[in-house]
Amino acid sequence: MVKHQKEQTMIKKNGCVAGISHKEQIILKGIGGSPGICIGKAYIVDREGVALVKRYPVSEEDVPSEINRFKNAVKHASDEHKSIIASLNSDFRDQLDILEAHLALFKDKMLYGKTINTIKTDKINAEWALKKVLRQVKRTFMKVNDPYLKSRVTDIVQVSEQVMRHLIGAQDIKISDINKRVILIAHDLSPADTIQIQLELIKGFVTDRGGKDSHTGIIAKALGIPAVMGLGNATHKVENDDIVIVDGLSGILIVNPEEDTLFTYEERRALYENQQAIRARESHLPAVTLDGQQFKLMANIELLEEVVSVKDNGAKGVGLFRTEFLYIDLKRLPSEEELFEKYKEVVDLLSPMSVTFRTLDINGDKVLPYMKNAEEENPALGLRAVRFCLKRPEIFITQIKAILRVGAFGTIKLLIPMISCVEEIIQVKVIISRAIEELKTEQKVFNADIPLGIMIEVPSAVIIAEELADYVNFFSIGTNDLIQYSMAIDRSNRQVAHLYNPMNPAVIRMVKMVVDAAKKKNIEVVMCGEMAGDTFNLPVLMGLGLTHLSMNPMSIPAIRQMVTRLDTNETKEFVGKILNMRQVEEITNFLTNRYDKVLAD
Repeated sequence: MVKHQKEQTMIKKNGCVAGISHKEQIILKGIGGSPGICIGKAYIVDREGVALVKRYPVSEEDVPSEINRFKNAVKHASDEHKSIIASLNSDFRDQLDILEAHLALFKDKMLYGKTINTIKTDKINAEWALKKVLRQVKRTFMKVNDPYLKSRVTDIVQVSEQVMRHLIGAQDIKISDINKRVILIAHDLSPADTIQIQLELIKGFVTDRGGKDSHTGIIAKALGIPAVMGLGNATHKVENDDIVIVDGLSGILIVNPEEDTLFTYEERRALYENQQAIRARESHLPAVTLDGQQFKLMANIELLEEVVSVKDNGAKGVGLFRTEFLYIDLKRLPSEEELFEKYKEVVDLLSPMSVTFRTLDINGDKVLPYMKNAEEENPALGLRAVRFCLKRPEIFITQIKAILRVGAFGTIKLLIPMISCVEEIIQVKVIISRAIEELKTEQKVFNADIPLGIMIEVPSAVIIAEELADYVNFFSIGTNDLIQYSMAIDRSNRQVAHLYNPMNPAVIRMVKMVVDAAKKKNIEVVMCGEMAGDTFNLPVLMGLGLTHLSMNPMSIPAIRQMVTRLDTNETKEFVGKILNMRQVEEITNFLTNRYDKVLAD
């Protein structure tokens, strides 16, 4: 129950309004879309009315006019979207790709063509046809496990809702017209909505839909405002002018906070902002330990718009560029020229920093909807990543040629995912040789001497790491899959998720085996999984001898700060003791006790 049964009291603090309400405190858990904490009044953006449409039949002679009505609605929505793009100032040019991707969806065959066909075949009104097609699209996309693909269906929904508003004549709510300092509460916000946010007025936002991989979340991070997404029913739990706390760090929304909660979060907000200010000032400084060991902290990215975050967070290059998302977004196989242009744009923007391009890693939990592959009972153990590429060499060689060509314009590396045996890397090198010969014949400019690396993410690769090292220039440890495969854990299965822990003795010992093999063979070793971006793990990674880490760009400032507080000799001694421990709890307790103060800082 609420401690203080009183009329709402308003507190002015640090330029923002906080409050204590007589209503009961509610805590909702979602997904942290963008880090940070903000406190203020809720402003409800209600758009759910566009989904309330009725079905009615259309006569044969009226079908053409109904199709025209749909086409006109698409045109009006598209023109409205274009005007938003045209109004962007230079501060938002980096988000232009996202908005232009949405613009293309207005005429996408999956949405536009199918809706017109549904009006013709079912002889129904445009609103119902659009709703029916959208339902089918959502069912298709939600069958796949890949979170990126699932988040792309959000883009389609947002575009269809813009069209639906014009069909039913609903009044749109313009985010840019809001003229008071508030926190937005919405069922969903499109990138076009988010881009209209005025930073001096909108402190943060929360949505029922969406997640950290959505384009809206990416823009929220670029704007630097707190966001919590995927709350499900926040729009039904919050009323206009309710006092809310948005904690984008832990994905929590608190409605009508109690006095103690309010003061606690004011302190947390101040502490977070102070830490961010310190990290921002230090982000471009070298990551050097107390005893002078320099670390190279790089970024994992998959979208061009993330380049801004790479630079802002002081990354020293891109240690992992996931190339499969261009194949997913295009909805067809890209040509060599399209791949070359896209990769070159990334390299040009990041020059003179190095970019490591990981070759196509699909199937398993990432599928290309337009590819007709045989059904697999267990896709995670099936024709995925390099196995798929070797099975379809015409697709693989096209990508390799594009990457080799980009190598003539910047510093890049080539990374092959999911190598499990020596035979696979030998076959890969044959494909690379073929690509080089084709480029020579075609008289194209390219670089044949790009460093070649492999992902170490299956136990067999760990066991034969020394043998694999004879064929490559570097290793990249992909801890996400390595933990999953070595522990036989489905990461999306809540029943066994508790077993997924990077501090498992088996995981730590496997990482040591890979690092030792790389050192023995005198090749570089990088860690590019989520394990690399968690400050809690850093003393262990440092003690194992890792100095090259690649992670989410937002994690870099905290890791850099942590590096400067540690001594490599101490961590090596510390890890020597950990390697003899048998249980996760024993290791985590030992780690917490030894580095409690550093972790707290």
